[in-house]
Amino acid sequence: MPTFTRFDAVGAREDLSDVIYDISPQDTPIMSSIGKTKATAVYHEWQTDSLSAANTANAAVEGADATAATLNPTTRIGNYTQIVQKTVQISGTLESVDKAGRKSEKAYQLAKASAELKRDIEAIITANQGQSAGNSSTARTLGSLLSYIKTNTNKQESSTAGTDPTTIGVSTRGDGTTRTFTETMLKDVVQKVFTSGGTPSLLVVPPALKQVVSGFTGLSQHRYNSNASGEVTILAGADVYQSDFGVISIVPNRFMRSRDALVLDPEYASLNYLRPFQTNDLAKTGDSEKTQILAELTLEVRNEAAHGGVFDLSAT
Repeated sequence: MPTFTRFDAVGAREDLSDVIYDISPQDTPIMSSIGKTKATAVYHEWQTDSLSAANTANAAVEGADATAATLNPTTRIGNYTQIVQKTVQISGTLESVDKAGRKSEKAYQLAKASAELKRDIEAIITANQGQSAGNSSTARTLGSLLSYIKTNTNKQESSTAGTDPTTIGVSTRGDGTTRTFTETMLKDVVQKVFTSGGTPSLLVVPPALKQVVSGFTGLSQHRYNSNASGEVTILAGADVYQSDFGVISIVPNRFMRSRDALVLDPEYASLNYLRPFQTNDLAKTGDSEKTQILAELTLEVRNEAAHGGVFDLSAT
């Protein structure tokens, strides 16, 4: 008698897991480290100031008339807000059918869009982007960190030289020929930031340069850990750099350019929201639901001299 097999049968159910696996990175180290506050106009402004240089010749003659010091005004700096958005459109049928891994397609796609917007913002603030007022047909853009950092930099000086932004917040960096990232370059920038008055506490690097930093001489001592049973673990990476001017956390960033290393004082930067993240149900024009998730924000670099950067880098 012939055997009735699966190949002959009709009606076997599909075996589809009810879990959706997604390993796309969602960490946004700079966005998570700096401040968050409000903006009240599309052009957000703040002021910076500095003390006069220490004067060893400050000695007054006994009984002499007082001499008024030269006073300087504050410096007014600003940045435009940028609108970031994603819109999802889901048909009525798709929202209604039974689905694996999610109950509501709309809710699932909006959650994805929210995570994608945060990744976009992290990429924007680390891009080589200057601010622009925009117009009725061109979007406004905010000036990124790279468009502000000018005072404390280490860049390519030979071959095709790198250049700092001419006007902070507006101009972009001029990229030079890449060179191998060294500890000497990092020390140079950390010293410059400290001399300027900053307290650098965060070194943000792309993944390949994170591996380079882990090989710096100043981090290569005592790279092992022994537990109670005598098992030894070799520590190949480094999460903290003990500089001459304090401890600096080393954080890899998947969304920044591969040629930059940013030395930051998170206290002197913030994201300022004119419109925080919001969900807008758009007009229904047919058999679908259209929903927009949106935010409008700018980057406030409170004093660019509190930060620094090593630029024009390669991992080899």
